[in-house]
Amino acid sequence: MTLVRIARMFIEPARVVRRNCLRQHAAALMGRDMLYRMRTSLRLIGSTVSLAALAAGNHVHAQDAAQDDTAKATTDPTLTDDLHDRRVNYQGRIVVSAQGIRDFDLLAGTDVVEGEELQRNLDGQIGEVLDSQPGVSASGFAPGASRPILRGFSGERVKVLIDGIGAIDASNTSDDHAVSIDALTAERIEVLRGPAVLLFGSQAIGGVVNTVPAQPDAPLEGSFDIEGGSRDTVSARAALGGVSGPLSWRIGGQSFTTEGISAIAPAFGGGERDGYTNRNVAGRAEMALGANASIDLRGYYSTGRVEIDGFSGDAPDYSHNREFVGYAGLNFALLDGRLRNRIAYNYTDTDRDSYSPELEQPLSFEAAGKNRRFEYQGIFDLSDRISATFGVENERSRFKSRSPSGSLADPLPDFVRGKAEITSVYGQLTVRPLDGLTINGGVRHDDHNRYGGRTLFSAGGIWELPSGTTLRASYGEGFKAPSLYQLFSEYGNVNLDPERAHGWEAGAQQAFFGDMLTIGATYFERTTTGQIIYNGCDVGTTDPLCVVPGTDTPRWGYYLNVARAEAHGIEADAAFKLGGLTLTGNYSWTVAEDRSAGAATEGNWLPRRPRHMANGSISYDFDFGLTLGSAVRWSGKSYDNAANTTRLDDYTLVDLRAEYRLSDSLRLFARAENVFDEQYMTAYRYGTLGRSIYAGIRGRF
Repeated sequence: MTLVRIARMFIEPARVVRRNCLRQHAAALMGRDMLYRMRTSLRLIGSTVSLAALAAGNHVHAQDAAQDDTAKATTDPTLTDDLHDRRVNYQGRIVVSAQGIRDFDLLAGTDVVEGEELQRNLDGQIGEVLDSQPGVSASGFAPGASRPILRGFSGERVKVLIDGIGAIDASNTSDDHAVSIDALTAERIEVLRGPAVLLFGSQAIGGVVNTVPAQPDAPLEGSFDIEGGSRDTVSARAALGGVSGPLSWRIGGQSFTTEGISAIAPAFGGGERDGYTNRNVAGRAEMALGANASIDLRGYYSTGRVEIDGFSGDAPDYSHNREFVGYAGLNFALLDGRLRNRIAYNYTDTDRDSYSPELEQPLSFEAAGKNRRFEYQGIFDLSDRISATFGVENERSRFKSRSPSGSLADPLPDFVRGKAEITSVYGQLTVRPLDGLTINGGVRHDDHNRYGGRTLFSAGGIWELPSGTTLRASYGEGFKAPSLYQLFSEYGNVNLDPERAHGWEAGAQQAFFGDMLTIGATYFERTTTGQIIYNGCDVGTTDPLCVVPGTDTPRWGYYLNVARAEAHGIEADAAFKLGGLTLTGNYSWTVAEDRSAGAATEGNWLPRRPRHMANGSISYDFDFGLTLGSAVRWSGKSYDNAANTTRLDDYTLVDLRAEYRLSDSLRLFARAENVFDEQYMTAYRYGTLGRSIYAGIRGRF
């Protein structure tokens, strides 16, 4: 389990009384690569995983078919082509879902992590699970929510979905402190690198990560996992679900507790442990309404308490976080299933409270955010080779926050408040003119109540040759408005401009000896203008923005736009499987630089973005049920600050894993992380986990 980052899942970096504002904002800006890794299961570009989760779960049940119709559904190539997937479940019911993830390969490099490999290597938060993927690192500082960094894009620039639902945190205080996503109950995790704004909205300027839980396909099925280990860490999770007639349902929950480690590294004054507890529950129910319609309900609730440190050392401070994500959708099919429709409502509610017990007034920060989203999406098969995806969205967000002083003599300040609304329309056409060749193009228009209209374009193509070669190229644009916290909080700047990005990529993949060996590589380029960063204020500065607007009260910093940032790089990966032996490896070269003309930082590396990363894993499945594996992660040097004066050295981490299959439904497992007890930093001053050992039992029925 991740102790260093999971333990800080819900901290507010820009919160606190004037006494600790600086340390929290400094922490917010400090992302670090996660300590845990996992062996990955990389899917080829030709993967035919359902987009139902990525497109917010567009499942429609058709009526029960006769035996001969069922056979046709499983053999007719027009029902299982690249553009849609109409699968037959165990009851003989045809399940109509949205386009496969391969369609989004046209717009961004895509990886899928799933199956037993995901179960064996699932370490907790979403960032740490994926940081061994090509082009992916993780953000976080000391104990904190780990969120993926895709090709240098971090925070809310990467849209993270729970079963296709956007967890939109309107109270988000920084890149590292958005709604935390628990990956522990995921069956599959899908990663789309590069601008994916067209279908997923402005938060997807850097890419999309979707966690997909298991979907029941039997009358009753369940799972449980219990694990314990270093630093008094205990994790327990369980899920139960089933299919009965028209009803499909699943509910699951998790409890996690750890004493953790000091958020501040011992070399900088950290000594006492910072503990963390979290409990969450998630559920989904889908009811078929006759032959061609269904209702889909989903919900996720989490509550947690985390102990935190000050910027310069130990502190008794702690934070509470509560979050709820809800979704309701109506799915229906028309024109003999050729037109699939989804009408949905998505709601996110987040509350944060932070406390400093040493102060007269312990409440040091309070924030809340609400987001409401209405959407319609349609997928129309014009023919067996042409499909159109189109939709309309309306999203409204509200935010409030305040930071009381530490004195009871001072009344609680009023909340600072903000709101935003964005309405969008989009359309995408996917065409398969030849067997193996697929091309698409699309347009999206966003109308923001503060920034007006923006029109974005995307296009791409993929060609799968009989030789086992896959060629791919794409172009995409992105637009992202500032968050409500960046605009309206006590550290906000109402004069911020939106971020804009555009980029392209081209790649190739080759399969040898069937699928025994696969090798692939992708080159990408991206340009971002108006990138938003946090700017600290020095003591005695004359910068007028270093004063709280409308007052003469100094503040520790504010948000501003960077004129220009550029990134380019290469991502290469390989996988080999022979019998019980599996070998995987990948290498990423990412050059992410500040290209603001005339700025003092022009040409500098963007902070905490190593140029070189490599991952490798080996595992072997023995016939008698034992699986042994090892993984190694190397990260090159990076810099902790924009001036590139604080260097973070390169490091190498080695993990060992073992699993024994007691039966088809019961397994024992153990893992050792950072077995050589490597001492390193991924964010200056913040602690990292040393050697850690965990063991547990996993059951499926």
